[in-house]
Amino acid sequence: MLSSPPALEHNLHQIARAFALPGAVTAIEPLGSGNVNDTYRVSCTAGRSEPAEFVLQRLNTQVFARPDWVMANIARLCEHAAGRPWPQADQPRRWELPRLLATRRKAAHDGEADAAPWLQVGDHCWRMLSFVADSTSPDSVRDNDHAAELGRALGGFHRLVHDLPCEQLHDTLPGFHVTPTYLRSYDQLQEQESAAAGLGACPEGDQEAVAWCRQFIETRRGLAPVLEQARASGRLQLRPIHGDPKVNNVLLDRTSGQAVALVDLDTVKPGLLHYDIGDALRSGCNPAGEDTTDLPAVQFDLQRCGAMLTGYLELARPILSAADLELIPTAARLISFELGLRFFSDHLAGNRYFKCRHPSHNLERALVQFTLTERIEAQEQQLQELVRERSA
Repeated sequence: MLSSPPALEHNLHQIARAFALPGAVTAIEPLGSGNVNDTYRVSCTAGRSEPAEFVLQRLNTQVFARPDWVMANIARLCEHAAGRPWPQADQPRRWELPRLLATRRKAAHDGEADAAPWLQVGDHCWRMLSFVADSTSPDSVRDNDHAAELGRALGGFHRLVHDLPCEQLHDTLPGFHVTPTYLRSYDQLQEQESAAAGLGACPEGDQEAVAWCRQFIETRRGLAPVLEQARASGRLQLRPIHGDPKVNNVLLDRTSGQAVALVDLDTVKPGLLHYDIGDALRSGCNPAGEDTTDLPAVQFDLQRCGAMLTGYLELARPILSAADLELIPTAARLISFELGLRFFSDHLAGNRYFKCRHPSHNLERALVQFTLTERIEAQEQQLQELVRERSA
């Protein structure tokens, strides 16, 4: 188990005690492997009927400039979903969304205009969430059964919140998953490179890969606006989305293996369901993972994709239009391309956004996503057939 420095550990206990926990804090330890927020499991004394574990997080305010909007979205989402049964009445299951715990001040003075379920400490924003007990969060897809559960988790989430009016949610990440925006940022980098010698320069060994990535982007410019054009024309509509439905954000019951929660709700906002569907397929159907350097191993596994689509459409089919279904294959291809574009742009900009293990890490990641885009393109007809079969 990782341990915190004594000074930080003392501060963590002080911060934890500021929330309305049911008992005294007994232990705090790091939890998970997220790249954005600092996350800890908090244990406390409690009666037998009370939960004894919670999740303490420091929200990354460099990514989320309006933590109040993030918290308001989570609270509104949980309020909307509270008491709603799992969409499959004949297959009930345990299902929950992490809930915000009040600060002691809010608990004591509920109704104050300035009360909030988070704590501001200097430049840092802290919050306490409910802990999903008896669950696990694998970092990679184990098998097709696991893939189907990932699909059910996302489909169930979309079904439960699809009728939450988007005007009741804040846009906490303007431009997130809007591919034309990332393409414009890339073009600006290109212009800067032309105007200032040396910007975007790379080691000699990377030059061939950089040239290939540039050519790859140029030949797919027409792909970037497809989903946004469909939204503008009315074929697709904005609805509440999770925003980051990666594998380890779906918690599984330790005994049954069923999906029991979808966590990391900071990216909840109005968007297109295709952002979620495309990202889930992109991340879940490449067994080689995002950080491989073995490009021939990068594949889009159609069996895994079929399992994930089966789980997703079991629950989400009633809320999807013909246009929604038609554009699912495009979404998988586009979101892979988009992430590659973001990785490559960050490489050219000097690795300012994504955490890297070495200077060429983002370039390697871009190559993986662009290669995955190619694999999806090569199987687009089969992917379209899978969607038709699973949605029939």
